[in-house]
Amino acid sequence: MVMTKTPSVEFVRSAASAGDFPKHDRPEVAAVGRSNVGKSRLLNQLTGVKRMAFVSKTPGRTQLINFFRFRVGEDMMLVDLPGYGFAKAPRSTREKWEALVTSYLFEREALCLVLLLIDVRRDPQESDLQVKALLDEGRIPYTVIATKADKLSKSQLKRQRTILEKIYATEEGVPFITFSAVTNEGRKELWTVIERHVREARRALKS
Repeated sequence: MVMTKTPSVEFVRSAASAGDFPKHDRPEVAAVGRSNVGKSRLLNQLTGVKRMAFVSKTPGRTQLINFFRFRVGEDMMLVDLPGYGFAKAPRSTREKWEALVTSYLFEREALCLVLLLIDVRRDPQESDLQVKALLDEGRIPYTVIATKADKLSKSQLKRQRTILEKIYATEEGVPFITFSAVTNEGRKELWTVIERHVREARRALKS
């Protein structure tokens, strides 16, 4: 997606339950990842709108599902899902988040693509692989985004990418993109994937 127009982002609402999900006819692209993976920074950089998603130094601050209407060429919804992993919250609260996210992933008809964020510097955690298995089980379209690519040298990044691609590889050939919110690496490639899925979803809605 080439941004030839000024992007427009509108916060729609936060959802604490499925009953809070907004009703509309736009394709949704959702981002999910560990609570310290840089999800908010990716969404801000992806849209070119500063502080679209709140960036916090404390992992796990996003405790609700946040919906944003994004317009630049295509009219779509960007969805910021609660982080998982190192969130400093009671176990009962984390379980509630997980139930909310699972409900969204399996029941949301507007969902056309999930961005699964991982830290390119880290070995996959059990929670990362559980989310991947969840997406595979539900046959939910997704792409793997390895964030913080600027933190590694070119040789280190190449080595880590090779390792992670093997771990996250699927028969369907899920795209694997290295991304940096600092250098913009991967931004154009990611928008190409998003645009394809959004257009396919729109064609399905019209058929």
